[in-house]
Amino acid sequence: MATISSAGVGSGLDVESIVTQLMAIERRPITLLQEQTKKIETQLSAFGKLQSALSTFRDKARALAGADAWSPTIASSADEAAVGVSTGNGSVPGSYAISVSQLAKAQTLASGTFASDEAVVGAGTLTIDVGSWAGTVLTPRAGSTAVNITVDAGDTLEVVRDKINGSDAGVVASIVNDANGARLTLRSTTSGQDYGFRVAVTDVDGNAGDAVGLSALAYDPGGGGASMSRTQVGSNALAMINGVAIESNTNTLENVIDGLTVRLGKVTTSDVDVAVTQDSEAIKKAVTEFANAHNELVKQVRDQIKFNEGSKTGGPLQGDRAAVGLQQQLRSLLGGVTGASDVFKRMADIGLDPQSDGTLAVRGSKLDGAVANVRELKKFFANVDVADVSKNGFATVLRDFADELLGAEGSLTTKQESLRSRIARNEDREAQLEDRMTLVERRMRSQYTALDAQMAKLNSLSTYMTRQLAALSNTRKE
Repeated sequence: MATISSAGVGSGLDVESIVTQLMAIERRPITLLQEQTKKIETQLSAFGKLQSALSTFRDKARALAGADAWSPTIASSADEAAVGVSTGNGSVPGSYAISVSQLAKAQTLASGTFASDEAVVGAGTLTIDVGSWAGTVLTPRAGSTAVNITVDAGDTLEVVRDKINGSDAGVVASIVNDANGARLTLRSTTSGQDYGFRVAVTDVDGNAGDAVGLSALAYDPGGGGASMSRTQVGSNALAMINGVAIESNTNTLENVIDGLTVRLGKVTTSDVDVAVTQDSEAIKKAVTEFANAHNELVKQVRDQIKFNEGSKTGGPLQGDRAAVGLQQQLRSLLGGVTGASDVFKRMADIGLDPQSDGTLAVRGSKLDGAVANVRELKKFFANVDVADVSKNGFATVLRDFADELLGAEGSLTTKQESLRSRIARNEDREAQLEDRMTLVERRMRSQYTALDAQMAKLNSLSTYMTRQLAALSNTRKE
């Protein structure tokens, strides 16, 4: 006897459709939970955007609350090719007359001519010392150590160059080729008279002064071997700054003048005028960036809490106490006054006009006037008064305000942690419900499969009875 292999085939009952529809009803709590989780995730993302905008705003406020924002300088030189200048931290406005009588140079040696860079030099040892020359005598630098370089039989000029460059001896070796052949040149890695060098040779032929074999690379006048020629003497830079003599082993003078870097490029015949002035544009830029960061934060808050009358829909944080509170606090702080400065009291006084939407409009000419009075503008933003907080500058107050919100116990941080906890709880609950749905569906299928089988039997019995009654009726008619 054939068996029914698909639920509903024998009875006509659509078991699959029934189970699917009933399970859709059973899964409704999971669907609602997923929709709720998605909404929470949207809120968490919205708070992440607020946190990012607030963090940027805090950074701009922190910059204005610090000292560096109010002391930027810019330097100019009447002859950049001779005397280049740049400013750094600690530089102060001033003017300087700089003249250059000598540039710093590095000692350079050149060998005689070899047939090519593949010419075999000769075996032995090169010993390189770095120090200062007094006539033909080199006094090694304190703390320096002579470097020994072993040259093997068969080593070419090219190999010797590479061995020198790999020895960290304080010199750089190069090969110069021309119509006459190849020459080895050695140059001190550091300029200045204290970084000269000598090359003593221990030649396998026993004679370090005959310019034959490895002794062709010797430069040790005091030791009797000087086959290489000195093409440039190591020398210090010599300059005058406002009549004060300056000497340096390099052509870059750092902190000879506070915060100012001077680069000597050529010898001068007269003074080069250098001016260091306050960089008003840098200060203006810092204040403008602060205003822009504030405006972006205000925009982010407004977008997250807005309500669209036309579509009757709200932003993800519409009505949220933390977000609405942030908007109100910003309006209150930026619209307030400070006692830090006797000249500037409100944002509008320096050219940052509060608008009806909570943003700040930058008035360039008014801000220029405020920057011209940088002493009072610095107080307006950066003043700190522990005894009387009403005299704290705006940047100081706003930096502390943002630090509090973004701190471990801040409202934005705790709000995000709360949302993450809710998402985690929903995910745990969803997993539990999914396990339950598996059992419910299994039970439903078992029940409706049994019902299907029972109805199939009843249908079969009904068919049998119908046939028997029909047969009986036919018998009586006969």
